Amino acid sequence: MVQEHLYKQVAGFLNTPSLWSNKQFGISQFEFPEIDLVAFQPREIPSTIRLGHQMEQLFKQLIDYCSAYEILLHNLPVKRGNRTVGEIDFILKDVQTTQLIHIELTYKFYIINPEISEPVHQLIGPNRRDMFFTKMEKIKNKQFELLHSKEGSKALYSNDINSNKLTHQACYKAQLFEPYKSNPIRIRPLNTDCISGYWLRFERFQSSGFKAYQYYIPNKSQWVIEPHKAVSWMPHFETLLDINLQMLKENSPMVWMRRSETEFEKFFVVWW
Repeated sequence: MVQEHLYKQVAGFLNTPSLWSNKQFGISQFEFPEIDLVAFQPREIPSTIRLGHQMEQLFKQLIDYCSAYEILLHNLPVKRGNRTVGEIDFILKDVQTTQLIHIELTYKFYIINPEISEPVHQLIGPNRRDMFFTKMEKIKNKQFELLHSKEGSKALYSNDINSNKLTHQACYKAQLFEPYKSNPIRIRPLNTDCISGYWLRFERFQSSGFKAYQYYIPNKSQWVIEPHKAVSWMPHFETLLDINLQMLKENSPMVWMRRSETEFEKFFVVWW
């Protein structure tokens, strides 16, 4: 079961599109190489670590396995005296061109709030604790710039890397959730292929239109994977009880819904 979940996580990670193509917002998007997974054997990743760290482990395993890149550095702390002021996610070497690439890896789940006019400001975390715009600005103005700071240059130099010879890219994957029963959403220049489901409030989920189906509340390490039938499905009433507990904790769960043996949907029920 653990290995099967790992393969589903790998597929979920690879099948999640990048949030934009080429260069947007002053940030170049890393183009993930085509990988033949026939001989790939994923190594176990602790489900207790944060989902972002699980995605880092997956990224590392996949890049280690592929022949296009060599990982020179991973999670290098940058220190000022005894204090850690930041961390460098990955430094890769393109095997063919020998170009060194600094990669900041991000995997996010955002709901789209169309009441906000600008697409870059519409994307917020299901619990409203993070925003795409804030993260994007941090990558560009802090995480990229860190490598050219005195401390960043020194940390790289100690690993035989010249910060002036690096190019910066983001591997920014995301699943987006539009409002339930919304009109088509315009989020350009963001990638509409990232739309994976919808979001709604608890009151709407209580309505009669949802009573006929079965549900499953995935744990966070399952958020990445596609819904499938081999889980413990619950009727609507039991699901309401579980979600109500989450609402009281101001937590917005992801929910899988089974319409039939082959038809599934996923959505967030937001607490706010």
